[in-house]
Amino acid sequence: MGAAGVVGATSRTARAASNKQFKGYADSNAVLHDMTRCIGCRRCEAACNTVNELPAPEQPFDDLKVMEAWRRTTARTYTVVNQFFPDGDTLPPVFVKKQCNHCLEPACASACFVKAFTKTPEGAVIYNADVCVGCRYCMVACPFDIPAYEYHKALDPKIMKCTMCHPRILEGKLPGCVEACPTEALVYGKRDELIRVARDRIHTFPDRYLDHIYGEHEMGGTSWLYLSGAPFEALGLREDLGNKAAGEYTSGALGAVPIVIGLWPVLLTGIYAINKRKEKIAAEERAAAVSEAVDHAEVQAEGRLKAALEKAEQDKAAAIEREFKKALEAEAKARLASGGSETGDGEKA
Repeated sequence: MGAAGVVGATSRTARAASNKQFKGYADSNAVLHDMTRCIGCRRCEAACNTVNELPAPEQPFDDLKVMEAWRRTTARTYTVVNQFFPDGDTLPPVFVKKQCNHCLEPACASACFVKAFTKTPEGAVIYNADVCVGCRYCMVACPFDIPAYEYHKALDPKIMKCTMCHPRILEGKLPGCVEACPTEALVYGKRDELIRVARDRIHTFPDRYLDHIYGEHEMGGTSWLYLSGAPFEALGLREDLGNKAAGEYTSGALGAVPIVIGLWPVLLTGIYAINKRKEKIAAEERAAAVSEAVDHAEVQAEGRLKAALEKAEQDKAAAIEREFKKALEAEAKARLASGGSETGDGEKA
């Protein structure tokens, strides 16, 4: 089977996700990632970026040095290729493509109480931003640490993740990464058929592959399957997840979620009322503080005016007294200048 894979879509109607356990679609599609064929060229990353119209990366896709550091998917990057040296740095690295694994029974959908995530019959897990309330339970629930949040957006942030190029699949096209892979390390087709292909490779080349198809059973099965010659745990793929689907873990814990849904409008109304009450109290406190400040300022101004008036009266009295003394002194000097002192009767002494 080549990179073109087997494209097909079932005629079933897509089911909405819920917190109830969902057994998945038996005839869904998937992608097989044969890590022994991956050369780490990052063309899958470039194709994903183009198809999904994501922002350009800080470093170009032909810069392979970025794989020297482990990376995870982000709100701007739906898929990344990491390199591992499971047997030491002297051997050629193993390249592992990381993206949403599109679980048969998605943990994100199980945790989402507004049904923003849907497992489609085509195999993809898609996201509806119109109903998302931004609780980010999906990020907590995902065992593969995939959903990312647009923290950098102040308005209308969304959950971002790989969609398996669902719009392209509906058009009869391959996922962008699968189409761009030059070594057929990625193959798209019916999940059951891909599992048969994987088993045949393991049987034919037992020295090349581990006898394990990662994703066949992990977390109830995923729509992204992996083949490897090295232990998956050494390649960043968790082997402690078990084979139970997420719904079996979350159905009990999330049993109260419908109650939360029913109470959600009441809760929001309550929060709104509390906020309005706080705003009213704050406004009243501000008005009271302003009134008190005005009264205090008026009292201070009145005091300063009274003090100024009193000082002005004192200054006026002092000025009159000074002028009176000056007049007396001037009169006395005039008498001396006229030839002698005079008695009070006008006679010279």
